Amino acid sequence: MSPLPLRGPGSHEEPAELYRAMRRKHGPVAPVILDGGIPAWLVIGYRELHQVTGDPDLFSRDSQLWNQWDNVPDDWPLRPVINRGQPSILYTVGERHRRRSAMLSDALDGVDPAVLRADSERFADELIDAFCARGTADLINEYAMLLPVRVLAHLYGWSDHEGLALVTSMTDMINAGDRALAGQKHLHDSCQALVAERLADPADDVVSRMIAARSDFTDEEIVQDLMVLMSAGHQPTADWIGTSLHLMLTDHRFAASMFGGRSSVSEAMNEVLWEQTPTQNMPGRYATRDTNLGGRRINAGDLLILGLQGANSDPQVRTDAASLTGGNNAHFSFSHGEHRCPFPAQEISEVIARTGIEVVLDRLPDIDLSVPATSLHRRESPWLRGLTELPVKFSPTPALGGALG
Repeated sequence: MSPLPLRGPGSHEEPAELYRAMRRKHGPVAPVILDGGIPAWLVIGYRELHQVTGDPDLFSRDSQLWNQWDNVPDDWPLRPVINRGQPSILYTVGERHRRRSAMLSDALDGVDPAVLRADSERFADELIDAFCARGTADLINEYAMLLPVRVLAHLYGWSDHEGLALVTSMTDMINAGDRALAGQKHLHDSCQALVAERLADPADDVVSRMIAARSDFTDEEIVQDLMVLMSAGHQPTADWIGTSLHLMLTDHRFAASMFGGRSSVSEAMNEVLWEQTPTQNMPGRYATRDTNLGGRRINAGDLLILGLQGANSDPQVRTDAASLTGGNNAHFSFSHGEHRCPFPAQEISEVIARTGIEVVLDRLPDIDLSVPATSLHRRESPWLRGLTELPVKFSPTPALGGALG
């Protein structure tokens, strides 16, 4: 049975059908081909993914173990997310990872929830002020893609101008095209400059708290972890906002929320995490020895891609779809195990996303799609699922400063 390519029209436009086809053909662990013909395994079974993420001794995060490095060119577009010897928390294992994770969690936990909410509202209002008088907008490129990075940049210590400049570089990285490596370099340089600035002049921000508690972690390790926090915090949150708004604009179940209600916002956001999670696939784990998984023979050094959305939709556990959404948070959208997204980071992402959605509903109460829903497209990325645009129309309203037009 020939492996399927991880990147392609089905992977971003209709991934649910792709995962169903993979499951029918290969079962819960499917052979896939990455860019350049590089083989890997995609774990789309819920139980199998739980096993992989919960057993770091057998399925390690140490990318040095990969048995395909000799076949990977230096300009491989997936290198920003599948790297060798990168000194970030993503590839750290064992006790050192646990200490590093605690450092990052503590630094994020120092964010004041009231300040976070106020910052999110302020930046959301500023973004809406830029287009509210027009009566039309693209809620992806004029709003969702700009809000998380502005809030996070402020929390971490960048100026607003510097934060905006990071949007393009992070998007290029995640899209994994020919600009991926250039995007990674720009993000690295920006993080390096901020860390150097905070080493000389500490402030009340996340980066300063990371530096203060870093123990024996080097400057470059702090830089790499900051890159992870920014890229993992911005793009998935932006897609969470955009996809949730799209769901609420197109699904009659959420119509009440578009006219002043709020009870459905959390339901829409949670449904997105189950059904259209922003992080569809995540690299990766590397088998430390020959083993079996989901009926497959996995060789030592094989790469296993975490199929988060595939596992979320596994029919072996999704016997009653209604009971697994709503308030059920047993999805894999934030991964699982010791390398899962830290809880403070999840909370920050949720506050930004929820606030972003609620401010739109408050400011633009008669908002509606301005194009047929069938004409919308998803970004071409093997990792994240998000809309490329979300054109809407609404009654023109004055900016909060009082100016109309």
